[in-house]
Amino acid sequence: MSDHNSQYDQLLDEAQRDWMYNALRFGAAMLVILICAHYVGLFDAERLSEGVPSLFSLVGEMMPPNFNEVANWWKPLLDTLAMSIAGTALAVAFSLPLAFLAAQNTSPHPLVYQMARGLLNTLRSIPELILGIIFVAAVGFGALPGVLALGLHSIGMVGKFFAEAIEHADPAPIEAARAAGASPLQVLLHGVLPQVLPQLADTSIYRWEYNFRASTVMGMVGAGGIGFELMGSLRIMQYQDVSAILLVILVMVTLVDAFSGYLRKRFK
Repeated sequence: MSDHNSQYDQLLDEAQRDWMYNALRFGAAMLVILICAHYVGLFDAERLSEGVPSLFSLVGEMMPPNFNEVANWWKPLLDTLAMSIAGTALAVAFSLPLAFLAAQNTSPHPLVYQMARGLLNTLRSIPELILGIIFVAAVGFGALPGVLALGLHSIGMVGKFFAEAIEHADPAPIEAARAAGASPLQVLLHGVLPQVLPQLADTSIYRWEYNFRASTVMGMVGAGGIGFELMGSLRIMQYQDVSAILLVILVMVTLVDAFSGYLRKRFK
């Protein structure tokens, strides 16, 4: 009986220690958050209160939305949609081979693994807006620099998620394929890819959603699309046109999200 009591006391002590450690971690995280919030002025009530009237004034200038130029927005919207699809396809095409090199269970050598991971980290660390500016300077205005910027940045994100999905693949089919004398390429095609294909498809669809929203920002740096029209209206302070363009973008984002949801169901 005493042994049971001592075990119970030991378990209780461990639980209390775990609770204290978790409480300390939570408290430290909250302290960091509060310090950062104070540093950026999130608690500056005077400044925030002064900005509220300006915000309401701006919203008033945006009403009612002006849809007189809506006929001129269809082509930029089509450019934005095409930019997001092409950029995502470009990212997936390059991310898949990189992911196999950046996954520990499929990479041919630790050095190759580190190099592939480093490349994905590098591409992921450069914002697509900066890449858009660089490619506009390199290849000129239009949708092409937007596609290149979205695709290059997306390789870093999509490749990372692809690699993590590959690393979580069940090792049993992989070992069975190797034991049967399959080549390394056959192991990837028959032992790994069928397991992770649903996750890869899901990641690709989610990235397409993100790229459609990001492609509207690409237009603001001269990469074409509806963002270019939005920036033009902002520059000449046509706020009623701005609100109309934002509503059109909202409708398009909603449609893209609905269609991507349908695609995710099809791939399950």
